[in-house]
Amino acid sequence: MPVKREYSSQLRAAQARQTRRVVVAAAARLFVAAGFGLTTIDAVADAAGVSRRTVFVAAGGKGELLKLALEWALVGDDDAVPLQDRPGVRAIGQLTDPQAIVAGFVAVVTESAPRVAELSQVLIAAAGADPEMRTLREEHLAQRWAGARAFVGHLARHGGLRDGIANDTAADIVWVHSDPGMYHRFVIERHWSHTQYVDWLRRTLAVQLLPAITGEPGVGPS
Repeated sequence: MPVKREYSSQLRAAQARQTRRVVVAAAARLFVAAGFGLTTIDAVADAAGVSRRTVFVAAGGKGELLKLALEWALVGDDDAVPLQDRPGVRAIGQLTDPQAIVAGFVAVVTESAPRVAELSQVLIAAAGADPEMRTLREEHLAQRWAGARAFVGHLARHGGLRDGIANDTAADIVWVHSDPGMYHRFVIERHWSHTQYVDWLRRTLAVQLLPAITGEPGVGPS
């Protein structure tokens, strides 16, 4: 009975996906609370309410768990759709006004920042002692720079870069200022509101990148 077998297969796939979500979510919570080094697979299994074997089958070891947690935090779900193909990023590509392009980029970055900031700090700490995590961090840094470079290229094509700044230099500026660590410092450590942080990042990038006639003075919190 092909229909029944297909239904059973879909049900198993849905159950496996849900188990994976639960396992990765549990691991993410533990990584933030205890750190990468002190989090064990047994602890993840207990927090997720599954067996140790199920953790490995569903997601893999600790490195894969942190990788998945970061990837899902960045895009907001576990769908197999890259960030560049997400509606928010694609919408930026349709913009032509430099101020709107900057605002669109900031909206995308700050939408994911609350989910990514603490896990990003976990990765930084883990990279200091674990070669696998060091490689993962280097990959994340390279991916973020590539995203910053694509944003700057789009901005430049619409006359949005001030005179005297090269695209790669502008990308470096964006790469640094949009780092999740900035959100962590301002919002989590210094207790800025999310709105203050969004406004700071938008105005900072406008001042740093846009021609002076369209830039906005002042970059501190209101």
